[in-house]
Amino acid sequence: MNTFLTLDRPGHAAKYGRALHCAILCLAVAWLAGFTGPARAADGCKVLLCFAAPSWRSIPQCVPPIQEVLHDLARGKPFPVCAMSGPANSASHQWSSAPTYCPPQYTRVVDGESGPIYSCDYSGAVAVNIEGVLWARTWWSFTGDTVTEFTPAAKTQLGTWDTKFDDDYAAWLAAQPAPTQSCSSC
Repeated sequence: MNTFLTLDRPGHAAKYGRALHCAILCLAVAWLAGFTGPARAADGCKVLLCFAAPSWRSIPQCVPPIQEVLHDLARGKPFPVCAMSGPANSASHQWSSAPTYCPPQYTRVVDGESGPIYSCDYSGAVAVNIEGVLWARTWWSFTGDTVTEFTPAAKTQLGTWDTKFDDDYAAWLAAQPAPTQSCSSC
């Protein structure tokens, strides 16, 4: 059972941090006020909350809005905003640009006529800030594939999270050639 959206256990919300708790409460208040809206752009507050989750795919309420926002981003629509989150809690989108804005394990290099040509396995990333600090970055592709990079602070507060990003990085790192030793006395 996913407990991310559950606030009924004493001290449970504190596990996810005060900011995340505030985001959950804001979302609940918005729903109670009828802020669910008709079929239109994705709800920025729900999307912010879902992207901050340990694994948005494991929360049934998160799958449709996240898929909707990724579909919209792929078609050039702007990232939704959440006016109730406050300036310190936000999410934003940025297109990937290898090699500078793409994790090394997802950066591909081919030799071109004029030098290396870089590409990224992911089209862009959604960065989530909690209390003004980066919490997580979800990399996404046009095919709908995603992987989330959690910060050390997020990992500490969450306790468990989707480790695909970390696992892929560890595999990439293990596959790198060993550094060559220079011989100063040769």
